[in-house]
Amino acid sequence: MESIEKPRIGHINFLNVLPLTYSYAHGFADGLQLTEAVPAELNQKIRAHQLDISAVSSIVYARNAAELLILPDICIRSDADVESIVLVSRKPAAELDGSKIILTAKSETSHCLLKIVLHRGYGVKPAYEIRPIGLDDYLPAGADAALLIGDDALHLYHNRQPGLYYYDLGREWHKLTGHSMVYAVWAVQKDFAADCPHQLELAHQRIIDGLHDGLKHKDAAIKAVFAAKDFSYEILDHYLGGIIHWDLTAEHIKSLQLFYQLAFAEGLIPAVPEIKTALS
Repeated sequence: MESIEKPRIGHINFLNVLPLTYSYAHGFADGLQLTEAVPAELNQKIRAHQLDISAVSSIVYARNAAELLILPDICIRSDADVESIVLVSRKPAAELDGSKIILTAKSETSHCLLKIVLHRGYGVKPAYEIRPIGLDDYLPAGADAALLIGDDALHLYHNRQPGLYYYDLGREWHKLTGHSMVYAVWAVQKDFAADCPHQLELAHQRIIDGLHDGLKHKDAAIKAVFAAKDFSYEILDHYLGGIIHWDLTAEHIKSLQLFYQLAFAEGLIPAVPEIKTALS
């Protein structure tokens, strides 16, 4: 018998989903139980079955495909530049072999993406360390480079310091493969999809309709946050829709499959998963 409780939905608290954040705050979260967090925290919660549906790092699906499905029609992706996943380095990427790189603790997909790009694109294998980093100390002493994501990375991308090298990982992936990059998907617990089909349909419709509504009100969404976020209106207007895209088509699923194939070849996931979607 289907539960009458609200489905538990994970939502990323980054600007890359600002249209959906705006809509959730204006009625589209009705009937949902929202949890907002950085990707790494949502990744952990979906693994622990503390969420029914969540936006998660796309590599999480590959590592947990036995228990998860992908919600159709929606993802977080870019066709080339992404601006909010950035490697900041004291030296050129081709000179990073054996160097120490700090990886943000907020993500997982970006870690795999960086390792693929540096090994296959630049022929280097650095030493990696995962730890919390932020704008106050984004390139710690003793580290040659650091990987940041989200709003912090977007800030660094648009406020570059002389003497440092900046690598947009969306651009690097496109240079390497010619493909778009899917950074996050909405993952669904298989047991939830089987046991609560009406709740699943409700949540899917709320997410899709909320995103579309937020894009219709993008101007209001940006004006509600840009002053507090230390970005100009123009930067956010271009980022939301010019850089970041949210549709998940058959073409983008092929790009996601390529990411999984290369991650497997690099030993970053145990197998290449079959991509299975909910509501099919």
